[in-house]
Amino acid sequence: MSDRLYLSCWVRGFDESNMIKHYSKLLSVFPFSKLAKQTQTMRIYAVEYAEPPAAEKPFEMTALQADILDAAKDFLAADCACDLETWWDLWQHEGEWKLSPSGVTISVLGPEFDSEDGDNLRIDLGLDAKFLPQPGVEASLRFQQSNLRSLLHLSSEIEKALPLSRRHLWSESGANFADLLAQAAGEFRVN
Repeated sequence: MSDRLYLSCWVRGFDESNMIKHYSKLLSVFPFSKLAKQTQTMRIYAVEYAEPPAAEKPFEMTALQADILDAAKDFLAADCACDLETWWDLWQHEGEWKLSPSGVTISVLGPEFDSEDGDNLRIDLGLDAKFLPQPGVEASLRFQQSNLRSLLHLSSEIEKALPLSRRHLWSESGANFADLLAQAAGEFRVN
């Protein structure tokens, strides 16, 4: 059964005064989709995610990062989170393998926002199945390896761009993604 996969980052010296700067750096290294025709949506949440969004604004995929950040600045405070629902291109199997837009949510969480883990930046990468080879699906290993390389490259670029104290790849269920990857590789007899 598929599970949601997240990449959380903790930034040294993160506070309300620099949260937009760090979010900007994260957005600057993110490989936004070149194929998506859909819009992106920015949402601001106050206090916790259980509350309805305090603000919401759609953006075309061609929107400038500065425009998105300017809109966020009007509402963002220490007890708020900003989510950008957007797209990146991954290999997906829909009858055949093709590179197509895959939804992600890129978030900055204010230092006083109610977050279980206390992370500062988070990317909801979607279902972990997009990164795990699927037995019985032709060429799955090759295409899922490509998606996994994209994820590893993104993680590396984030680490270069931001003064991270910690990063963590985790799943919603708490399952260890590395174990799932090792198990999937074992099914394909890959070392």
